[in-house]
Amino acid sequence: MKASVKWTDGRQFVAESGSGHSVVIDGPPDHGGRNTGPRPMEMLLMGLGACTSFDVLEILEKSRAPVVDCVATIEAERADSVPSVFTRIHVHFTVSGTGLKENQVKRAVELSAEKYCSASIMLTKGGVDVSHSFTIVEE
Repeated sequence: MKASVKWTDGRQFVAESGSGHSVVIDGPPDHGGRNTGPRPMEMLLMGLGACTSFDVLEILEKSRAPVVDCVATIEAERADSVPSVFTRIHVHFTVSGTGLKENQVKRAVELSAEKYCSASIMLTKGGVDVSHSFTIVEE
């Protein structure tokens, strides 16, 4: 994998993935940014949410679970001192469908957290307390 990050001005950057997709990353005005994009640490959380959601959906689809929606809400705490690393992250899935089985959703979330989600496992190995939960919504 490769990526590039080009400084534009202030604290704004344009990041480009190796697959050719771009995103603007920026800081808040009180740190020289213009608030034109997510903060770098927010991008890490969004990447984690997408990584684990990808797994959960793939696992549920392989088990033929009737999923119609899946939203991952991520909350994090950071250290008070520099470096202000993540100390705790909680991912909550809201999975919607008709007749979803709790054991299927639970298994998908656990497999993602413990076996498949590279982002979650990497953060855990780095000392971050990463936890997961889920709610099933009947559609």
